[in-house]
Amino acid sequence: MPELAMITGASGGVGQALTQLLLAEGYDLALVGRSMEEVPDAERCLAIRQDVSTPEGAENAVSECIDRFGVSPGALAHCAGMVFIKPLHRTTPAQYRECLRANLDSAFFMLGAFVRRLMDSGKSGSAVLVSSVAAKIGIANHEAVAVAKAGIEGLVRSATASYASRGIRVNAVAPGMMRTSATERFFSGPHAEEQIAAQYPLGRYGSANDAASLIAWLLSEEASWISGQIIAVDGGLSSVRPVIKKF
Repeated sequence: MPELAMITGASGGVGQALTQLLLAEGYDLALVGRSMEEVPDAERCLAIRQDVSTPEGAENAVSECIDRFGVSPGALAHCAGMVFIKPLHRTTPAQYRECLRANLDSAFFMLGAFVRRLMDSGKSGSAVLVSSVAAKIGIANHEAVAVAKAGIEGLVRSATASYASRGIRVNAVAPGMMRTSATERFFSGPHAEEQIAAQYPLGRYGSANDAASLIAWLLSEEASWISGQIIAVDGGLSSVRPVIKKF
Protein backbone atom coordinates (compact mmCIF):
# COMPACT_ATOMS: atom_id res chain seq x y z
CA MET A 1 0.00 0.00 0.00
CA PRO A 2 1.41 3.46 -0.86
CA GLU A 3 2.71 5.34 2.15
CA LEU A 4 5.20 7.99 3.17
CA ALA A 5 8.69 7.64 1.72
CA MET A 6 11.87 9.65 2.22
CA ILE A 7 14.33 10.12 -0.63
CA THR A 8 17.77 11.54 0.14
CA GLY A 9 19.86 12.95 -2.67
CA ALA A 10 16.50 13.84 -4.18
CA SER A 11 17.90 16.49 -6.51
CA GLY A 12 20.23 14.00 -8.22
CA GLY A 13 19.43 11.94 -11.29
CA VAL A 14 18.33 8.77 -9.50
CA GLY A 15 16.49 10.76 -6.83
CA GLN A 16 14.51 12.70 -9.43
CA ALA A 17 13.63 9.57 -11.40
CA LEU A 18 12.55 7.78 -8.23
CA THR A 19 10.44 10.76 -7.17
CA GLN A 20 8.37 10.48 -10.33
CA LEU A 21 7.96 6.72 -9.97
CA LEU A 22 6.83 6.87 -6.34
CA LEU A 23 4.47 9.77 -6.96
CA ALA A 24 2.84 7.71 -9.71
CA GLU A 25 2.42 4.86 -7.21
CA GLY A 26 0.63 7.11 -4.72
CA TYR A 27 3.36 7.82 -2.16
CA ASP A 28 3.70 11.02 -0.18
CA LEU A 29 7.34 12.08 -0.27
CA ALA A 30 9.91 13.82 1.91
CA LEU A 31 12.63 14.95 -0.51
CA VAL A 32 15.96 15.60 1.18
CA GLY A 33 19.01 17.40 -0.16
CA ARG A 34 21.53 20.04 0.80
CA SER A 35 20.00 22.48 -1.69
CA MET A 36 16.39 21.32 -2.00
CA GLU A 37 14.00 24.15 -2.85
CA GLU A 38 11.26 23.09 -5.25
CA VAL A 39 9.11 19.96 -5.28
CA PRO A 40 7.02 18.54 -8.15
CA ASP A 41 3.81 18.33 -6.08
CA ALA A 42 3.44 20.74 -3.16
CA GLU A 43 0.53 18.82 -1.63
CA ARG A 44 2.26 15.45 -1.54
CA CYS A 45 5.93 16.43 -1.32
CA LEU A 46 8.03 18.19 1.30
CA ALA A 47 11.43 19.70 0.49
CA ILE A 48 13.93 19.26 3.32
CA ARG A 49 17.30 21.03 3.25
CA GLN A 50 19.66 18.99 5.40
CA ASP A 51 23.13 17.50 5.15
CA VAL A 52 22.50 13.89 6.17
CA SER A 53 26.21 13.05 6.34
CA THR A 54 26.04 14.27 9.94
CA PRO A 55 23.99 12.62 12.70
CA GLU A 56 22.27 15.92 13.42
CA GLY A 57 21.31 16.44 9.79
CA ALA A 58 19.90 12.94 9.48
CA GLU A 59 17.85 13.24 12.67
CA ASN A 60 16.60 16.69 11.64
CA ALA A 61 15.49 15.38 8.26
CA VAL A 62 13.30 12.71 9.86
CA SER A 63 11.96 15.19 12.41
CA GLU A 64 10.94 17.65 9.69
CA CYS A 65 9.18 14.84 7.87
CA ILE A 66 7.23 13.86 11.00
CA ASP A 67 6.34 17.49 11.70
CA ARG A 68 4.78 17.83 8.23
CA PHE A 69 3.07 14.45 7.80
CA GLY A 70 2.47 13.43 11.41
CA VAL A 71 4.14 10.02 11.04
CA SER A 72 7.63 8.69 10.48
CA PRO A 73 8.46 7.51 6.95
CA GLY A 74 7.95 3.80 6.35
CA ALA A 75 10.26 3.74 3.34
CA LEU A 76 13.74 5.20 2.84
CA ALA A 77 15.64 5.49 -0.42
CA HIS A 78 19.10 6.77 0.38
CA CYS A 79 20.37 8.10 -2.94
CA ALA A 80 22.73 10.72 -1.51
CA GLY A 81 26.39 10.38 -2.42
CA MET A 82 29.12 11.58 -4.74
CA VAL A 83 30.98 10.29 -7.78
CA PHE A 84 34.72 10.28 -7.15
CA ILE A 85 37.14 8.68 -9.60
CA LYS A 86 40.85 9.14 -9.01
CA PRO A 87 43.72 6.67 -8.45
CA LEU A 88 44.83 5.96 -4.91
CA HIS A 89 48.24 7.65 -5.26
CA ARG A 90 46.61 10.91 -6.40
CA THR A 91 43.81 10.95 -3.81
CA THR A 92 44.45 13.41 -0.99
CA PRO A 93 43.41 12.63 2.59
CA ALA A 94 40.80 15.41 2.34
CA GLN A 95 39.33 13.93 -0.85
CA TYR A 96 39.22 10.47 0.71
CA ARG A 97 37.44 11.75 3.82
CA GLU A 98 34.96 13.69 1.71
CA CYS A 99 34.19 10.58 -0.35
CA LEU A 100 33.55 8.58 2.82
CA ARG A 101 31.48 11.39 4.32
CA ALA A 102 29.23 11.79 1.30
CA ASN A 103 28.73 8.09 0.64
CA LEU A 104 29.29 5.97 3.76
CA ASP A 105 28.71 8.41 6.64
CA SER A 106 25.47 9.64 5.10
CA ALA A 107 24.19 6.07 4.71
CA PHE A 108 25.12 5.13 8.28
CA PHE A 109 23.54 8.18 9.92
CA MET A 110 20.45 8.27 7.71
CA LEU A 111 19.67 4.59 8.15
CA GLY A 112 20.16 4.97 11.91
CA ALA A 113 17.75 7.90 12.14
CA PHE A 114 15.19 6.04 10.01
CA VAL A 115 15.40 2.84 12.06
CA ARG A 116 15.18 4.62 15.41
CA ARG A 117 11.91 6.34 14.47
CA LEU A 118 10.44 3.09 13.17
CA MET A 119 11.31 1.37 16.42
CA ASP A 120 9.82 4.21 18.45
CA SER A 121 6.55 3.90 16.54
CA GLY A 122 6.54 0.09 16.43
CA LYS A 123 6.26 0.17 12.65
CA SER A 124 7.86 -2.06 10.06
CA GLY A 125 9.56 -0.50 7.06
CA SER A 126 11.96 -0.81 4.16
CA ALA A 127 15.21 0.95 3.30
CA VAL A 128 17.26 0.82 0.12
CA LEU A 129 20.81 2.16 -0.03
CA VAL A 130 22.98 2.69 -3.11
CA SER A 131 26.26 0.82 -3.55
CA SER A 132 28.27 0.45 -6.78
CA VAL A 133 29.61 -2.21 -9.09
CA ALA A 134 33.03 -0.96 -7.90
CA ALA A 135 32.43 -2.61 -4.51
CA LYS A 136 32.27 -6.04 -6.17
CA ILE A 137 34.85 -5.99 -8.96
CA GLY A 138 38.12 -4.13 -9.31
CA ILE A 139 37.79 -1.02 -11.45
CA ALA A 140 40.81 1.21 -11.95
CA ASN A 141 40.86 4.59 -10.20
CA HIS A 142 37.90 3.75 -7.93
CA GLU A 143 39.78 2.99 -4.70
CA ALA A 144 38.14 5.60 -2.46
CA VAL A 145 34.59 5.07 -3.69
CA ALA A 146 35.10 1.29 -3.61
CA VAL A 147 35.95 1.54 0.09
CA ALA A 148 32.88 3.67 0.77
CA LYS A 149 30.47 1.50 -1.19
CA ALA A 150 31.86 -1.74 0.26
CA GLY A 151 31.14 -0.27 3.67
CA ILE A 152 27.54 0.35 2.62
CA GLU A 153 27.19 -3.30 1.63
CA GLY A 154 28.46 -4.40 5.03
CA LEU A 155 26.03 -1.99 6.67
CA VAL A 156 23.11 -3.52 4.73
CA ARG A 157 23.91 -7.06 5.87
CA SER A 158 24.51 -6.17 9.50
CA ALA A 159 21.44 -3.94 9.77
CA THR A 160 19.34 -6.72 8.27
CA ALA A 161 20.56 -9.08 10.98
CA SER A 162 19.78 -6.52 13.68
CA TYR A 163 16.30 -5.43 12.58
CA ALA A 164 14.71 -8.20 10.51
CA SER A 165 12.83 -9.47 13.57
CA ARG A 166 11.17 -6.04 13.80
CA GLY A 167 9.94 -6.24 10.20
CA ILE A 168 12.50 -3.75 8.90
CA ARG A 169 14.00 -4.68 5.54
CA VAL A 170 17.33 -3.27 4.30
CA ASN A 171 18.68 -3.80 0.79
CA ALA A 172 20.95 -2.04 -1.68
CA VAL A 173 21.27 -1.60 -5.41
CA ALA A 174 24.72 -1.62 -7.02
CA PRO A 175 24.68 0.28 -10.31
CA GLY A 176 27.25 0.44 -13.04
CA MET A 177 27.83 3.66 -14.96
CA MET A 178 24.63 5.65 -15.30
CA ARG A 179 24.43 8.75 -17.45
CA THR A 180 23.29 11.56 -15.17
CA SER A 181 24.32 15.16 -14.54
CA ALA A 182 26.91 13.85 -12.07
CA THR A 183 28.62 11.66 -14.68
CA GLU A 184 28.10 13.71 -17.84
CA ARG A 185 31.75 14.79 -17.88
CA PHE A 186 32.83 11.20 -18.54
CA PHE A 187 30.90 11.19 -21.83
CA SER A 188 32.58 14.26 -23.33
CA GLY A 189 35.65 12.77 -25.04
CA PRO A 190 35.91 11.35 -28.58
CA HIS A 191 34.16 7.96 -28.73
CA ALA A 192 33.56 8.16 -24.94
CA GLU A 193 29.92 7.13 -25.20
CA GLU A 194 30.75 4.12 -27.38
CA GLN A 195 33.66 3.06 -25.18
CA ILE A 196 31.58 3.24 -22.01
CA ALA A 197 28.73 1.28 -23.58
CA ALA A 198 31.18 -1.36 -24.84
CA GLN A 199 32.14 -2.28 -21.26
CA TYR A 200 28.67 -3.67 -20.60
CA PRO A 201 27.50 -7.07 -21.89
CA LEU A 202 24.05 -5.66 -22.72
CA GLY A 203 25.70 -3.08 -24.95
CA ARG A 204 24.64 0.11 -23.22
CA TYR A 205 25.38 2.18 -20.15
CA GLY A 206 22.70 2.76 -17.54
CA SER A 207 20.12 5.44 -16.95
CA ALA A 208 18.84 6.89 -13.70
CA ASN A 209 15.55 5.11 -14.32
CA ASP A 210 17.28 1.71 -14.36
CA ALA A 211 18.31 2.15 -10.72
CA ALA A 212 15.16 4.02 -9.69
CA SER A 213 12.87 1.26 -10.97
CA LEU A 214 14.72 -1.36 -8.93
CA ILE A 215 14.68 0.82 -5.81
CA ALA A 216 10.94 1.40 -6.15
CA TRP A 217 10.33 -2.33 -6.43
CA LEU A 218 12.52 -3.14 -3.40
CA LEU A 219 10.56 -0.62 -1.33
CA SER A 220 7.25 -2.15 -2.35
CA GLU A 221 5.27 -5.02 -0.86
CA GLU A 222 6.15 -7.08 -3.92
CA ALA A 223 9.63 -7.41 -2.39
CA SER A 224 8.39 -8.11 1.14
CA TRP A 225 10.47 -11.30 1.51
CA ILE A 226 13.73 -9.73 0.34
CA SER A 227 16.24 -8.29 2.80
CA GLY A 228 19.99 -8.13 3.22
CA GLN A 229 20.56 -8.22 -0.55
CA ILE A 230 22.87 -6.24 -2.80
CA ILE A 231 21.32 -6.35 -6.25
CA ALA A 232 23.44 -5.38 -9.26
CA VAL A 233 21.92 -3.17 -11.93
CA ASP A 234 24.93 -3.04 -14.21
CA GLY A 235 24.10 -4.57 -17.57
CA GLY A 236 25.83 -7.81 -16.56
CA LEU A 237 29.24 -6.22 -15.96
CA SER A 238 29.86 -7.81 -12.56
CA SER A 239 28.91 -11.30 -13.75
CA VAL A 240 30.61 -11.86 -17.09
CA ARG A 241 33.61 -10.70 -19.06
CA PRO A 242 32.45 -8.80 -22.14
CA VAL A 243 34.15 -8.83 -25.51
CA ILE A 244 36.36 -5.74 -25.75
CA LYS A 245 35.65 -3.66 -28.83
CA LYS A 246 38.27 -1.38 -30.35
CA PHE A 247 37.61 2.06 -31.76
